[in-house]
Amino acid sequence: MTIEIKAPTFPESVQDGTVATWHKQPGEAVSRDELIVDIETDKVVLEVVAPADGAISEIIKGEGDTVLSNEVIAKFEEGAGASAEAVPAAAEAPAAAAPAAAGEKIAMPSAKKMAAEKGVDLAGVEGTGKGGRVLKEDVMKAGTAPAAAAPAAAAQVEVAAGERVEKRVPMTRMRKRIAERLLDASQSTAMLTTFNEVNMKPIMDLRKNYKDLFEKTHNGTRLGFMGFFVKAAVEALKRYSAVNASIDGNDIVYHGYQDIGVAVSSPKGLVVPILRNAENMGLADMENNIRDLGVRARDGKLSIDEMTGGTFTITNGGVFGSLLSTPILNPPQTAILGMHKIQERPMAVNGKVEILPMMYLALSYDHRLIDGKEAVGFLVAIKEMIEDPARILLEV
Repeated sequence: MTIEIKAPTFPESVQDGTVATWHKQPGEAVSRDELIVDIETDKVVLEVVAPADGAISEIIKGEGDTVLSNEVIAKFEEGAGASAEAVPAAAEAPAAAAPAAAGEKIAMPSAKKMAAEKGVDLAGVEGTGKGGRVLKEDVMKAGTAPAAAAPAAAAQVEVAAGERVEKRVPMTRMRKRIAERLLDASQSTAMLTTFNEVNMKPIMDLRKNYKDLFEKTHNGTRLGFMGFFVKAAVEALKRYSAVNASIDGNDIVYHGYQDIGVAVSSPKGLVVPILRNAENMGLADMENNIRDLGVRARDGKLSIDEMTGGTFTITNGGVFGSLLSTPILNPPQTAILGMHKIQERPMAVNGKVEILPMMYLALSYDHRLIDGKEAVGFLVAIKEMIEDPARILLEV
């Protein structure tokens, strides 16, 4: 029975997608619900799985081709698994002798592509596919193994002294979309940034005293710093409604809820999953959701809906060691908070010099809607709540 493999149904905000990687080739046996192809959109990578046990009979849309919502991309033969296994088996006999002579391995196209991107020598990768074929997963495993990765990279690239090497790689759809949005933000908004610094000692002491009890009480949820900043931002947004607003043409849209975007670095680029109705969440819920969204963002498992919307964004460059930066707006939002590295510095406290763990905070905002007085007041409110966490509880 022939089944048409179609691209996923894209949301209204996504016009089309690109075939990123075919994980299975025609004639190769596939199990039901096994991943066969990745479709990359402007926001996420969508996975298409096999509808039944069988094999792909024909690929209509190759890697790099543009596809529309529900467009047919391949044809699938249900129950063709047995014959599909026989075809590679017959072809593997002569092929198995060739690698011994040529020193090469049989590798799937997706595995070759990833090996080129990661600089992994296929000769040193053990294939787990049929007949010892190298799969994409084998390359990923080899690329993350510290013992094997270093020698492979050294053996593959031999550059003569003075030689100037270049590598040209096309942008992914997601990276192109990120570039477009950042350029649009810089050109279509009157962006300005205000700075302040916050003493992290009170939060660090609080975390030290209660982290074990917090983790025990909330079923293993760890107490981090991001939850406090989200909680403080929610309270500050209630006081400064313009910071939680957006501009739509000639209208100002004031939001009666706080959907907080938390910027996460993923292998494919920066993504901003949304904490919906953060004003209704407790600290444990925030920490759980932030950790879950972060893990799924790095694994490419986020849905488009989870990255759509948001009324305010928080980004933490401090996890990479950034001491100070000016975050760029995430339109149509009108403000973004930038957290940075915690750095011990000598500070004047009541006429005495003390060494304190300090963090610079940066608030970039759209000056078309938010005045300096509101922006500074908002940032000071966050500073005060972080330096005196009781304010968050008392809402003062």
